[in-house]
Amino acid sequence: MNKLVSALLVSVLLVVVLSWGCSKDSGCKPVSPESEKAQIEQFMAANGLDSFKISNNIYYKILNPGAGPVPNLNSIVEVTYIGLFMNGNIFDQSPAAISFPLNQVIEGWQLGIPLIKKGGHITLIIPSSYAYGCVGNGSIPPNSVLYFDINLIDVK
Repeated sequence: MNKLVSALLVSVLLVVVLSWGCSKDSGCKPVSPESEKAQIEQFMAANGLDSFKISNNIYYKILNPGAGPVPNLNSIVEVTYIGLFMNGNIFDQSPAAISFPLNQVIEGWQLGIPLIKKGGHITLIIPSSYAYGCVGNGSIPPNSVLYFDINLIDVK
């Protein structure tokens, strides 16, 4: 009887473990940065944004390079920022400085913020795959290209 119970428990456990990997298709369809290029360029033209450079598929313009330390993924950064959708609507902003570990934010910020030093100011246009991808986040719909204006107040 113990062998039968043990075999049954192992079978149930195996079914549970295997079912964890079999989730329903969420319908999430990520898009490539290349497929968002026209949308980004249209936004830039409509808003008089020029002289942007591209690094790692992130569009950026350094308005002030800063003069202090350069942040890295292990840094805690203090910033003020405003975030907009490509239609110009603001989805988030921080009128007061906020601090967070750089390694805990979207990849676009992880790639873009280290382009400036403490005291710097940068604008970023981030393809959706470097932001919240095909899942979105809160008020940010899936596959949203995002525009940020960021002031790097401090690096720790």
